[in-house]
Amino acid sequence: MDDVRIPKVSFVSLGCPKALVDSERIITRLRAEGYELAREHAGADLVIVNTCGFLDSAQAESLDAIGQALTQNGKVVVTGCMGAEPEKILSRHPNVLAVTGPQQYESVLAAVHAAAPPRHDPFLDLVPEQGVKLTPRHYAYLKISEGCNNRCTFCIIPKLRGDLVSRPAAEVLREAERLAAAGVKELLVISQDTSAYGLDIKYAASRWKEREVRARFLDLARELGELGLWVRLHYVYPYPHVDEVIRLMADGKVLPYLDIPFQHAAPDVLRRMRRPAAQEQTLDRIAAWRAICPDLTIRSTFIVGFPGETEADFELLLDWLDAAKLDRVGCFRYEPVNGASANDLAAPVPDEVKESRWHRFMQRQQAISAKRLKAKVGTRQSVIIDEVGPRGAKGRTKGDAPEIDGAVHVTSRRPIKVGEIATVKIERADAYDLHGTVAGF
Repeated sequence: MDDVRIPKVSFVSLGCPKALVDSERIITRLRAEGYELAREHAGADLVIVNTCGFLDSAQAESLDAIGQALTQNGKVVVTGCMGAEPEKILSRHPNVLAVTGPQQYESVLAAVHAAAPPRHDPFLDLVPEQGVKLTPRHYAYLKISEGCNNRCTFCIIPKLRGDLVSRPAAEVLREAERLAAAGVKELLVISQDTSAYGLDIKYAASRWKEREVRARFLDLARELGELGLWVRLHYVYPYPHVDEVIRLMADGKVLPYLDIPFQHAAPDVLRRMRRPAAQEQTLDRIAAWRAICPDLTIRSTFIVGFPGETEADFELLLDWLDAAKLDRVGCFRYEPVNGASANDLAAPVPDEVKESRWHRFMQRQQAISAKRLKAKVGTRQSVIIDEVGPRGAKGRTKGDAPEIDGAVHVTSRRPIKVGEIATVKIERADAYDLHGTVAGF
């Protein structure tokens, strides 16, 4: 009997869903080669830390995670966005084994092999065909591209991850089909700029099920909608062709949900941000979308305290919120990011002003969100169940993405399971969540 000890790797994944997909790919490869995942740093052969480098606060969190891994284990491989600037890591933690940038899977594996060689040759049939996922079984992130062609002044993602690189449509659809076969009920489509998908490869067609499918946002969404899953679209910029995708939502092909990072509403601020589609008449577009698909849920993110933001700019943003009536909103206080051109565009907004504007923004939006949630009371909603406990269950409507939106707290007189899509009668709403009972037996 082979008594060679199986190498164990502990893994830390920080940052956005796109980084989580990278982590899943690395873990899938490691499992295929016979490695086991350890729950604790102590006792593992090494630790991999997948870092986030978007904001200075995220970089600080990444550096702290690396430090903890070094203290508890001593052997650490660093990858992810912050790995694009290795000097920041090595100046603080010179004893890490290796530093690699985002999507550099082979470099990560080479570093792992050097520190803890695999026990045997890989037997790929020991790994599920769909790979190892870090999300629950019933939903999965589907990354359709890497990088970004936009040059927003507050963002260094293109510097860290490069320009847009789209995956062929057939490759994306094959991955989606494998996930569906493995029991996934919901696909969360992600990229840096989902509506720009295919631009870099001139929307080239690829062969899928005896037909050609173009690498175009609308075409891909239509094909994903034929898989019979919940398809949720994230990080969509309001380019004109998004209107066509709204019709797919109205027809029930993809979820009536758009995650659009508007970031601001004041024209002067948007110009300094260099936001794509900043000149679009967004309020008119939102009204037109809701006319096509009345059930549409729109979530967004905003930045307050951007350099040069005046009180008039901020008041315009609050007025825009009142008019837009978005369902779900996140708000960030502007942080100067090392290497971002926004830092030098205008005078910084004092921290106390940023803090005050953040609270005013959140208070205004909370009232809007609460009113839109209250309108759902008395309706029946399809709810995907994420958790089941002794006192009930928790799930999400078609208008709620995991971990960033609200939840539905569900009671039931029959057993319900994680991953089930149940019909729930909504009985009450609070500031962020809904409460209801499973309808029928």
